[in-house]
Amino acid sequence: MKRTDIMKKERELKRAQKKEERIASLSDKKDDTSIGAYIDRLNSLFFHDETRIYNTLHSEEILELLEEMKSRFPAEELETIVRKAIRKTKVVEKEKAFEDLISLVKG
Repeated sequence: MKRTDIMKKERELKRAQKKEERIASLSDKKDDTSIGAYIDRLNSLFFHDETRIYNTLHSEEILELLEEMKSRFPAEELETIVRKAIRKTKVVEKEKAFEDLISLVKG
């Protein structure tokens, strides 16, 4: 092989390795412990209609998820996650649901 052919093969190999590293790093970032994943999980646990969320105080799954989030995130991030999950439901009585969920975390 010519020297230019060898150099071309080396460049192609380096590109392939970099592409594999990028793909691996992207899959590492998309885990189930991200803030967005917690927002989606909390939102999926809500029982609601257009007006309000009904199971904020009595659901064991919501309480367990809030406790898990409390151990992983600081208080202001936890409040943000709860607000965004409530906002995603598009209910009218957002503030009442937020107060109920935060009282579970603090109480």
